[in-house]
Amino acid sequence: MTTISRVSVVSTGTVQIRPEHVGPTKKNTYVWLATSRQWTAPRPINAYVVEHSEGLVLFDTGQDRASVTDAGYFPGGLNGLVYDRLAKFEIGPEQTLTRQLAANGYDIRDVHTAVLSHLHQDHIGGLPELTQARIVISEPEWRSMRRPLAAARGFLRRHIELPGLRWELVRPEPLGDPSVSPFSSGHDLFGDGSLVLLPTPGHTPGSLSLLVRRPDAPPLLMVGDLTYDAELLAAGDIPGVGSRPALRQTVAQVNELRAAHPGLVVLAAHDPAATSALATAGAR
Repeated sequence: MTTISRVSVVSTGTVQIRPEHVGPTKKNTYVWLATSRQWTAPRPINAYVVEHSEGLVLFDTGQDRASVTDAGYFPGGLNGLVYDRLAKFEIGPEQTLTRQLAANGYDIRDVHTAVLSHLHQDHIGGLPELTQARIVISEPEWRSMRRPLAAARGFLRRHIELPGLRWELVRPEPLGDPSVSPFSSGHDLFGDGSLVLLPTPGHTPGSLSLLVRRPDAPPLLMVGDLTYDAELLAAGDIPGVGSRPALRQTVAQVNELRAAHPGLVVLAAHDPAATSALATAGAR
């Protein structure tokens, strides 16, 4: 029986970031953050929607519109200055997760599972709308978020640890599946091999990617912020934010997986080409 019937994308607004953020750059993060004077063109804030026989699955949940309407959403002081220099957002009233899903024929109440690639604010924005869903995150990411100085490391805990959410923390376990080599561990979301979470640290310590395997269609790899441009990833280039050694290792692993599956399509959260790449790969 077919387990995945459709994959689509919704966008909860746009974001402008620094060119060095996209990369590649030899500059230290804090150097380019302090000195860069340019912004990229607006890039999407994507969440991916998978129709699985067990229920509707999201990969990431976008950005909360409150981040552009509530002056107190981001921290103040030095942390606030850093957030201001990192990104500029545009999110219209029709670009909430609920309204974007509805525009694509879905009811937010039908979301069974939301997988978070990581816990930065432009991936957890839909959490207030998902009290009925299970929220899946890697245990290493959760531990990182709970460490001191969370806001300085990109984790806004008061927008994450919300009342009424059903968290499920997963840790990598042996997969016993040579077809996903060089990844030997991960988490099979439903136990049927169609949706497999792979550990892809680098942007954050516990970042996850989602391998989507569909009948009679190319596989998809949803990678969060491992890259901001699938072509840069294919070239082996890494972005300007995160642990460079971990990013290099993870990008090499993903490219090894791509070499083993030439049709595999990489879908990043902020890649302007992702929507057309998904359409070309067959969204249904």
